[in-house]
Amino acid sequence: MHQVVTELVSGKFIFFYVLVISTIIIHYRGKVRYKFFRQLTDHSTFMAPINVPMYALSDVENKPYIKTESFPQLGLLKSNWETIRDEALLLEREELIKGSDKLNDVGFNSFFRRGWKRFYLKWYNDFHPSAIKYCPKTVELLKQIPSVKAAMFAVLPAGSELLKHRDPYAGSLRYHLGLITPNSDACNIVVDGQPYAWRDGEDVLFDETYIHYAENKTDIDRIILFCDVERPIKTMLGRGWNKFFGWFIMAAAASPNMGEDKTGNINKVFRYIYSIRLVGKRLKAYNYNLYYAVKYALLVLILWLIFIR
Repeated sequence: MHQVVTELVSGKFIFFYVLVISTIIIHYRGKVRYKFFRQLTDHSTFMAPINVPMYALSDVENKPYIKTESFPQLGLLKSNWETIRDEALLLEREELIKGSDKLNDVGFNSFFRRGWKRFYLKWYNDFHPSAIKYCPKTVELLKQIPSVKAAMFAVLPAGSELLKHRDPYAGSLRYHLGLITPNSDACNIVVDGQPYAWRDGEDVLFDETYIHYAENKTDIDRIILFCDVERPIKTMLGRGWNKFFGWFIMAAAASPNMGEDKTGNINKVFRYIYSIRLVGKRLKAYNYNLYYAVKYALLVLILWLIFIR
């Protein structure tokens, strides 16, 4: 009996308890939730022990939408939206805002199948050489706002949609500035069940770790400035962890626009990891029930190897 109790309070089981409790917090945090089995294998489950402290230490409200007035420095972007729009429009005309066909963008790979396109300006403190070349005015504006950790131009084509998803890390907030939009309620993003329709020259700030989706049911492409803004954290330790994670993990997911741009280490190996994903896709197409049986059997096996064996 003593041996069983000792095992149940060992480090690996404490981690398991933390994982379970933090996952429950993540699952019930918003009004919109995944079904049980979707939540079980979603990346938000594995990121839960990291994200829950970010929410607890957040110096802004834990709500789907955050007032942009809480980040007055972002007003520089909004007041110069036409300058930013003109550089985005030039890129669009030159067909430089595009998706990746080289499996070197793990963060947004699933979006490309929906027609979504992007042109990176900055990714976790490093400006892309191609952005400096083609978008010097926008880059200079972004240099004045260090809290913007990542930025890009993003296109949601006419008639397209992005399915329900969460972004992985709670250390940032998502900022959108409308540049060229349909100016219609039929082109919108819905965060935790609350819709927002993009408009030219208007901005919005939201927590991308709530479940959200986007759709453009018009015949006009939507182009926005898309930024990750560092979440304000109350303690020095929390701020240090957020900066470390951004440097160590998020920066490794850098994806290039062109050949001279940096490719992060995560994206360098993504093509090999994705080959495993392709095996799963073929199995799912062959037999839907068999795919999920194998998927959950592997999950149970991993948990058994970690916590029981």
